[in-house]
Amino acid sequence: MTHENLLAGPPPVYLPDNEVASASLRDGDDPALVAAKFPSCCEAWAALAERTLAKDPVTAYAYARTGYHRGLDQLRRAGWHGHGPIPWEHEPNRGFLRSLHLLGASASAIGEDDEAYRISEFLFDSSPAAAAALPPIE
Repeated sequence: MTHENLLAGPPPVYLPDNEVASASLRDGDDPALVAAKFPSCCEAWAALAERTLAKDPVTAYAYARTGYHRGLDQLRRAGWHGHGPIPWEHEPNRGFLRSLHLLGASASAIGEDDEAYRISEFLFDSSPAAAAALPPIE
């Protein structure tokens, strides 16, 4: 008889790869066109948020929130129950983690400090490697 380790916590979640959308972004296609063609591509929403953050943080917030919510839907379909590891090391997870980070950064830029703090904590709890790899949310 085998017993499950109940203290280990939930298993890591690995999002599926959208190879066509990822290749399109790597090839330099406009993230807006990629997001329009593949609206579930968190990586495209993160790229849009990243390129608009400095000049228009409200728009960056909207892009990042879209990527975040699209990612939450995908995480839930992959078996995630609201907490647990989302490894940065798994390339398809990075679009969600970047969207989450940029949501925090844009929240901070528009004065939503409580939200920025919560997102920073969520990012670290989900992936310490992502929190280390991405710039601090200020």
